[in-house]
Amino acid sequence: MKDRIPYVAGYFYPADERELISLISKFIIKADEKISVIGCVVPHAGYIYSGKVAGKVYSSIKIPDNVIILGPNHNGLGVPASIYKEGKWLTPLGKVDINNDLSEKILKHSKYLIEDPYAHIYEHSIEVQIPFLQFLNPNISIVPITIVDYRTPILYDLAIAIYKAILETNDQILVITSSDFSHYEPLTIAKKKDFYAIEAILNLDEEEFMNRVRKEDISICGTGPIFVTITVSKYLGASKGILIDYSTSGDITKDYSEVVGYAGIVFLKGSE
Repeated sequence: MKDRIPYVAGYFYPADERELISLISKFIIKADEKISVIGCVVPHAGYIYSGKVAGKVYSSIKIPDNVIILGPNHNGLGVPASIYKEGKWLTPLGKVDINNDLSEKILKHSKYLIEDPYAHIYEHSIEVQIPFLQFLNPNISIVPITIVDYRTPILYDLAIAIYKAILETNDQILVITSSDFSHYEPLTIAKKKDFYAIEAILNLDEEEFMNRVRKEDISICGTGPIFVTITVSKYLGASKGILIDYSTSGDITKDYSEVVGYAGIVFLKGSE
């Protein structure tokens, strides 16, 4: 399998290594003590818009050597639930290994997940997370999974497969969902809708979260991945969610008539 080359370098984030390091450095804050989390939700817009929220999340938590990254499939290419099983992903900061062993374990336990690199080659949601992870842990390895079919049985199937795979490894695994929140709503409406959805996420109630998204027609692109990460986190003993930060594109553009919302959320272990 060929290496997966960057698709949005030079667009969502700098394609030059030094420029990228300089930009990420501005978003990383010094934390007195980093917390251990099971999962998190991080935005995936261009770094100038959502980098502050992403940086605050990643600055706050311990980044283990192995992460599973779940993202929406914005263009719908490839299969509805796709894993990039092996090889390397390239960014301006270098190559990142795919954790083939963990990928195989997840595939073994899922009825729906299919190996399909094609679903990933033009998808930005997972790609934009990787430079942050490389910056904070150069030894990182990843399992990229995209989802476009958000039917509940499929989401539970993926959550259970990920949970079982994690139980079968001795490694510490972080589960990351890449998602933005409301898209192109007036600021007051976007915030009202987003915090309505966020309340259910913090309560670790994946079905209530989906109900609220449907009821209020909230344009969160990664609802399926969020559902899966909430579920996996609960299975692994998460006790609560914490909102690390929230912002909108209006904070940068100063146009509040149509904003995109960005939330950074972590799921804490029971003892934290």
